[in-house]
Order: sequence, then C-alpha cells, then structure tokens
Amino acid sequence: MSKEKSALQKARAAYQPKLPKALKSGCIKIELGAPTEPATDKQEIKNLFPNTYGQPIATIVPGEGNLSTGALKVGVVLSGGQAPGGHNVIAGLFDALKAANKDSILYGFLKGPGGAIKGCYKELTAEIIDEYRNTGGFDMIMSGRDKIEKPEHLAACNANFEAMGLDGLVIIGGDDSNTNAAVLAEHLRAIGSKTVVAGVPKTIDGDMKNQYIEASFGFDTASKTYSELIGNICRDATSAVKYWHFVRLMGRAASHVTLECALETHPNITLVSEEIEKKGTTLEEIVDYICDVICARADQGKNYGILLVPEGLPEFISDIKAMIDELSTILGKDEEYIRSLPDHSERLQHISTQLSSQSAKVYGSLPEAIQEVLLTRDSHGNVPLSQVETERLLIDLVSDKIRFRKAHGKDNVKFSALSHFFGYEGRCATPSNFDADYTYSLGYAAAQLVRAGLTGYTANVQNLTKSSDEWVAGGIPVTMMLNMEIRKGKSTPVIKKALVDLDGAPFAGFANNRKAWAIGDEYVFPGPIQYFGPSEVCDIPTRTLELEKK
Repeated sequence: MSKEKSALQKARAAYQPKLPKALKSGCIKIELGAPTEPATDKQEIKNLFPNTYGQPIATIVPGEGNLSTGALKVGVVLSGGQAPGGHNVIAGLFDALKAANKDSILYGFLKGPGGAIKGCYKELTAEIIDEYRNTGGFDMIMSGRDKIEKPEHLAACNANFEAMGLDGLVIIGGDDSNTNAAVLAEHLRAIGSKTVVAGVPKTIDGDMKNQYIEASFGFDTASKTYSELIGNICRDATSAVKYWHFVRLMGRAASHVTLECALETHPNITLVSEEIEKKGTTLEEIVDYICDVICARADQGKNYGILLVPEGLPEFISDIKAMIDELSTILGKDEEYIRSLPDHSERLQHISTQLSSQSAKVYGSLPEAIQEVLLTRDSHGNVPLSQVETERLLIDLVSDKIRFRKAHGKDNVKFSALSHFFGYEGRCATPSNFDADYTYSLGYAAAQLVRAGLTGYTANVQNLTKSSDEWVAGGIPVTMMLNMEIRKGKSTPVIKKALVDLDGAPFAGFANNRKAWAIGDEYVFPGPIQYFGPSEVCDIPTRTLELEKK
C-alpha cells in the first residue's frame, strides 16, 4: 500500500470491529441442528453432492469448546467483483485462527480462484493484515473470476493443498463462488482430503440472501455510497432547476441496489426490473410512463428530476426479450452475411425483414449505435445486452417522445437530460461501520467452521438489525441453498439469486410512496457515510434490511 495515508485511513486503522457475543467468548462450541435439504431438485442435488448433502445448520454458541485448538494452515481466496469489507473478512479469519493457536498460518491465494489452481499464494502475516484493516478493495491479495469446476482444476487444487498441508480454504464470493466452493468441498471429501472448504457471502448487488443469510456483505456500503451521490444530484437538480438526471446503478440480475437507493433518496422515477418483468411492461410503456411524469412536473413548472434504473433492465422488458430471442436465431444462421453488408441501413433493412413485425418495430425504435451493438455476439454466442447503456437508451427514446408531445400541444415541457452510471465508485469504498463489523464477524465465524472440520458451508451472521451483541453466527450447508438451472444449455446446480420480492416490505415501502415522490420534490440527502459519531448515524443498516426485519 501507499506509504502516505489520509487522515481517515489513519483513524480507520484503529477501529476495532464489533463481534457477536458468542465469538467474543473465551470458550465456544458449535451446535449442529437437524439434517437439511434444498427446497427443490432434491434428488438431482443429492446425486451430485453425495458426500456433503443433508448436512445440519451450524450455530456458534458459548460453552465447552468442541473445536480444534491445534495449529492450522488455512488458505483464503477473494473471488469475483470487489465489495467493501473483503479485507475485514480476512482480518477476522486471521485473528480468530491466531486466537485459537498462535502458530496457525493463513495463506492468501493471489488473483482469485486462479491462484488456488496455479498454486500462487503468499503467507499473510500480522504486518500485512494490519495495513488493510477496515479498508476497501481487494488489493491485499487481489481477485479474479476463474472458476474451480473442471476436473483438471479440482485435481490441481487438491495437489496444491496437499503440498501446502492445508487444513481449510475460505472462498469469499457471491452465489456462483459459493456454489464452486460446494463443488470443491464435495470433490475433496470424496477423495479423502483433509482440506475443508467454507464460503463467505459477498456481492454489492445484494442478491445472495435468504432466510439464513440476511445480507451479502458490501451491499450496505455500496448502496450508501451511491445514495450520497444521488442525494447530491437531487440537491443540484433543485438548485439548477433545468436538468433531468438519468442514473444507472449496478444490478444486472436484481434491482436491490436501485430499490435501496430509492428508499434512501426518494427520486422522481425508479424502475424496478422485477416489477416490469412481472407486469410484462413493454419498452414503449416504460417510455410513456417516464414522459407522463416529466410532463406532469412540467405542468408545475418543474423541468427537472431524477430517474434511477438498474443496469440489467433491458433483459426484463417483455418485447426486448422477445426481440433478442429472435435476433439470436437470425444471427445464428445469417451472422456472416449480415456482417458482409456494406452499411448500417442495409443491415437494418435485412434484419427488419427477418424479425416479426413487433420485434422489427422495437429494433427500429432503438438508436443506431445500440442496433449495431445488438448485431454482435459475445464469447458464449449471446447478444451482448449488457453493453447497452440503459440510461442513454432511455434518454434517446424519451427525447423523441417529448419532441412529439411538444409538437402536439405540450409546449411547456423543457427536457434536457444528463446521464450517470454509478458502478465501480461503490465497489471498493471504505466499508461502513456495519460492513466493517459484519465482514469481520463473517471471517471470525468462517475460522470456527474450519476449526470444527465442517466443509461445504457458507458462514452466516443473523439478527443484523439488532446490536452486535445479539448477532448469531454460524454456517449454512451450501447444498440446502442450491437449485438446478440451465446454464450454457446444461442443467447446473447453483445458488438461486434472490430477486426483489414484490410482496416484500421494501418494495411496498417504495410503491406506497412513488406517486408522491414523482410529482413532489421529496428528496432526501443521505450525505457521506459516517464512521465516527452517534450509533444512530454511524451504525444503521440499509433501509432494505430494516424493512425486511421490522
């Protein structure tokens, strides 16, 4: 790390994360519950995980210890995209191992799962760990998006772990990474390896949660970081009174970040992908809704406002999904011919004759640049919908519709739009007190799972809206969270992503207020994350978590 440190870095280095009461106890044990099973696809999952299926939920409680006190060798991996608090998971893991036996050793595999496959690692000493406590980022050991799933990958990991004498491996990642951890755990158990594998739930998207995992770490900090920026934009909008701000936020598969930021800041328009999919809303209907709000505000002399949209929205819009399916089929048989056409107008003409009338209308309504993007395919053969800048698409379509409305009598509307994308700004922010505490506790809990010799588990901490003394830590068998989904044309076990629950309290809190927020300037200005001060300012969880647990 850089030798020069900011005042905040210096102050945060001294922060001691809070732990659940049981983990602070000098003597702890793990209680095991009844056998578990997944909600669906039970036999298929049992067949794939015969050695780790049906394991009980583990709960860490005070009491006569039943955990190993011997010196352990443990590895840790940061997998996938960054999330605030990853370093504190490692710090909690390190501190817990050393507290149980000062001779235990923690190794950090470098650049994600690929480091475990290639055997690239370094020992993590107290000197290294102390430099990264309560900091954002994954730069201590870096991350990567490799997956440990092919037979040669599993064999390479086993060989490396045997050579290292590794007792345990902790994989810090999201739903896919924790699924891979379960696959590795099953393989190692099947061949009699002593190395146990535990996961830790990470993703700023907030979509790895269930009855037992109340929140994925990083969601709190990222949402608060984005909400600060959105609040600043809200203040600017009411100051300049001349711009509509279209803000795209992280969340390709789920709209948790967008919904949380809406609850924190009260923007005029918020689009929730899950609702749009359920209602079968078309792209034209979305544009009409946005224009209706813009015109209604213009009638009050307010030619400004704020719109929030999740990055994955296009994949949830009914007529875009249908058009993409048709386009994929056309590209599958005509891609070479389409690429040979000399200019865009000829490509557009050919595509329009191949699409159904409705899909041709949707494709023709898109800006030319996006039409061209959709005529390519990614490495998996899919149309790269993720490359569509959703906020810019909406601005283009709304601008066209507003011009039409102005030509037909709505001449009081002045629509000038600015686009924003908040993504990487939140992934490596200095973790909030909540995330600093939560991740440290998760790391501490993961160490106990390794000490207990439990494999194929994801560490969890519950009661998160209560004081840390009342938090309850333990582990959940990954197999009970699995379901079978089609991935790349093959039925594959995965942890099901948690989408926004349209019947849940967070969405209801938004839905009950959105009409008032649309017309009124009811903006809230959260301000920057506070690390020092009264608990009601510094330690509050997200509005999503509060409403879910109220």
